[in-house]
Amino acid sequence: MKEISLIANAKLNLYLDITGKRSNGYHSLETVMQSIDLSDVITVSTDSSSDGINITCSSPLIPVNRKNICYKAAEAFFAAIEREPRADIHIEKRIPHAAGLGGGSADAAAVLIGLNTLFENTLGMERLLSIAEKTGADVPFCMTGGVKLCKGIGEDIHDIEPLPERVYLVVMPDFYCDTRGAYMIYDENPLPRRNGLVKFLKAGEEFPQRVYNVFKEIYENDRIDGIVEKLSELGAEGANLSGSGSAVFGIFKDEAAAAAAAREFPKYFTAVCKPVDVGIITIEN
Repeated sequence: MKEISLIANAKLNLYLDITGKRSNGYHSLETVMQSIDLSDVITVSTDSSSDGINITCSSPLIPVNRKNICYKAAEAFFAAIEREPRADIHIEKRIPHAAGLGGGSADAAAVLIGLNTLFENTLGMERLLSIAEKTGADVPFCMTGGVKLCKGIGEDIHDIEPLPERVYLVVMPDFYCDTRGAYMIYDENPLPRRNGLVKFLKAGEEFPQRVYNVFKEIYENDRIDGIVEKLSELGAEGANLSGSGSAVFGIFKDEAAAAAAAREFPKYFTAVCKPVDVGIITIEN
């Protein structure tokens, strides 16, 4: 049996705007994503005696069948190398699910990299990224990681200048957001383009004040707005929703300030996080 374990880092959307709708129904986006050191741990093993793709997870909230994006990623990988699917995948879940933090996408990216490593890097990175794109919108970014400008449905990835170093406090409330409903609201009455991306990219030390998320505007959710306002009152330089929510993040100058703010949310999941320059890290066994 061959086995590999990988760290799958979450992401934050520091800037996110909808730029249009494609003929296939998907929406085009502009987003700046940042990897953070909040992570799941994925263990992938292959054995000739394994039967198909088997998934286990430490969280009962995560499906362990074909509905899991890791299953889709593994199935696509084996199809690409023209091998019968045989893999066991375990997800040690630390990233809150349905949070807008890219947990599932990061896990799928780790599965693709892990399987490719176990099969002696049969596929080049370009081919892996192609599979990642078909697996899920955020999977290509989660595979590369760091801080990137992503366009389209997430597959058009561009390098940008590193952002000034900050600490991020993630706050996950006890409710989920209706992403599909938000897109329906947008389609019925599209918000004007903000055109704030260039200002964000040129903001330098003031980038926390330029964070933006179109979903926060669409939801008009008092509870989300309340968390954002409270983070600002607690000293965050900027705060907003990540992805389509419902996780919110605040940007702080130092870890102590972020940790102090976290204590003000005793009923919610919180994590003090630092930015990282990679999406997936292989753990040396």
